Amino acid sequence: MTQHNRNRSYLALAIAAALTSNIALAEEAVDASPAAKDAGLERIEVTARKTTESLQNVPVAITSIGAAELAENGISVITEIQRFSPNTTLQTSRGTNSTLTAFIRGVGQQDPLWGYEPGVGIYIDDVYIARPQGAVLDLLDVERIEVLRGPQGTLYGKNTIGGAVKYVTKKMSGDTEFNIEGTFGNYNQTDLKVTGQIPLFEDKLFIGFGHAELNRDGFGEFLKSDLADQDTENYNKDLSASRLTLEFHATDDLFMRLAWDRTNDDSNAKGGYRLLPSLLTDAPVPDSVYDSYTSMPTSNSVELEGLSFLVNWQATDELSLKYVATSREGYSKTNIDFDNTPLDIFDVPAIYDDENTTHELQANYVGDSFTIASGIYAYDGESCGHFDAILSVFGRSLGLPGLTREVTGCNNSKSIAAYIQSSIDITEQLSLTVGGRYTKEEKTAYVNNGLAYASVYPSDGWIPGYERGDVSFPQVLGTDTDGDGILDAPKKAEWSRFTPRLGLEYQIDDDTMVFASYSQGFKSGTFNPRAKTNESAVNPEVLDSIELGIKKDWNDVLRTNVTVFSLDHQDRQYVIVTPDPDDLTVLNQSLGNIKGSTAKGIEAEITWAATENLRIDFSVGFIDSEIEDDPSLAIPLVGLSNTPDYTMNLGANYTMDTDMGYFVFSGGYYYRDDYLLFEDSDSLLQEGYGTVNASVTWEGEEGNWYGGLHLKNLTDEEAMVGGYNFAAKNEDGSWAPGLGGDTTLIGYFNDPRTVHLTVGYRF
Repeated sequence: MTQHNRNRSYLALAIAAALTSNIALAEEAVDASPAAKDAGLERIEVTARKTTESLQNVPVAITSIGAAELAENGISVITEIQRFSPNTTLQTSRGTNSTLTAFIRGVGQQDPLWGYEPGVGIYIDDVYIARPQGAVLDLLDVERIEVLRGPQGTLYGKNTIGGAVKYVTKKMSGDTEFNIEGTFGNYNQTDLKVTGQIPLFEDKLFIGFGHAELNRDGFGEFLKSDLADQDTENYNKDLSASRLTLEFHATDDLFMRLAWDRTNDDSNAKGGYRLLPSLLTDAPVPDSVYDSYTSMPTSNSVELEGLSFLVNWQATDELSLKYVATSREGYSKTNIDFDNTPLDIFDVPAIYDDENTTHELQANYVGDSFTIASGIYAYDGESCGHFDAILSVFGRSLGLPGLTREVTGCNNSKSIAAYIQSSIDITEQLSLTVGGRYTKEEKTAYVNNGLAYASVYPSDGWIPGYERGDVSFPQVLGTDTDGDGILDAPKKAEWSRFTPRLGLEYQIDDDTMVFASYSQGFKSGTFNPRAKTNESAVNPEVLDSIELGIKKDWNDVLRTNVTVFSLDHQDRQYVIVTPDPDDLTVLNQSLGNIKGSTAKGIEAEITWAATENLRIDFSVGFIDSEIEDDPSLAIPLVGLSNTPDYTMNLGANYTMDTDMGYFVFSGGYYYRDDYLLFEDSDSLLQEGYGTVNASVTWEGEEGNWYGGLHLKNLTDEEAMVGGYNFAAKNEDGSWAPGLGGDTTLIGYFNDPRTVHLTVGYRF
């Protein structure tokens, strides 16, 4: 094959990973095509330290998955990335198809309610995705995805206490391009994707565009519903995404980009699997984990829209300046049937409404013996919501027309930060990394919380005869500004924090680096969004991390990257939601700070270029964690949630050049050890399981046609990735009813075995 065809082969693989959700275009740094990789290990470039460096020279525990590898494995959404990164959990949350649960090294955030801050930062280039709703992103023109493990508080700031996941996307080539791609699979999967770019002024101004329609029937169905004319598909997909990108190369040193994206996810609300039969109605345990019951509308809607503007100026050979401004907003209207029965035992319609703006000015300097990455960052975000816990069956048992606990509120945040980090060469082999970030944050919040003796829904429609104006709920969290005893303004709290980083790196030879580092991160303090009283805010979490690592290439055929780490997680925010056994109308939430937890572990990532055509990848993670005893806890914590002791991935990739074109055969086995879904109970425990995946991709000799066949979860393993626990377990092993008067123990599961074929043509 000629080098021209090699580059086209890579482009085909990149496009096979392409379109959807809300990702813009960005720059390709390395040629990772099969042809480029056949000489041994490829050089992988990353931007973990906000400057372009070789993966093997960055003293950070990082996994980088390039566009070719994404395409070869048929990776289409962020949750599939977890199998490549040790000690990492990226899973679709409960109740919806697009809310993300993210944990790294046992640190994250379980509850997606407004006000709670994530523990793992999600970034699209330099754009921070603040809320988990809609964060299960599909991939569009991705150069690579980086998973940074451990606190990233110096360069990335608050809420990266566990780590960060970065999308790095491709810059436009400047040529006229058009691509059309279809994907067809079981469960009637039919995806159509159109992408392209057009030069408006040669070598100066380009416009890129893309649109996707992604559709799939449900993995299961809603078996019974009291509502007529409802779509009964469960775990289906109905998503459309569009984006436009304008790039301006003003000079060789000045680049600008304006990007817009919009995503509409109209997939049905996800119904959970009853692990226990209902005590109150005919709702036994279904035969399939993807089947459910509901008394609610199955409709669900997630709307996301974003705008970003970037200016990058190479001011001198040594100094580069970058400015990034973003505006994002999201709106979700969802129906969560907690009890998953045909009765309104515990139904929760909810609305999430958020928006945020950010501004960041970066300055990077490359000297003869040192580098500096620095910047100023400002964030202004509003996060609001409204949910109703409808407990009407229990209310009617008391002779009431209905019963609803309603909660509304906002939890808004403003923060500003300044950071600087420098790598200084002490000798030709020894270097020092030193950095710090100062953040000042202000948060305001209010909560309205009350009880209505009726069936309440936050918008018109499915419960007849109830007018929203019939009742008003009191503000229970806020400020009394005029001293009349009535809360009439949001409550306010402020925090500031300096987070340092200190490291030493020693380059033993051209292929071997050892490093040691200390870093600190913090997660924002917050107010209880389910508050029943005028309580104070909880303090920020703080995490201290020590890492020791070695990165080595052996004769250009074997790469071994190993990191050992120790974490001290202080002031952990705990969120425990339990029913009141004396009052089944009350949803108690414990929100506070506990002493913390500790963890230590090891991560190894090994790549072996066995032959010119065969590559084998192996990664393994181990973590040993413990939660400190705290007498303030009403319920003992039993273990870190969403954190297996072991994760392991073994994959192989074989490239074959034939008269028909390039073929790449890929396969792998991924294992996750036992893990708890919630820290306060072992009722939802997922036992260890493994999944098998296999793919073959192809590109024709002429470089126009390409395709891929992908088989995922071949052994059809079923594993819980989310759940709800509102049932009490007695000493004799029997179950007692919880909130709403039923035994509500619910699980949500990973995707079953899927097969899909992608065919594309570009011209």
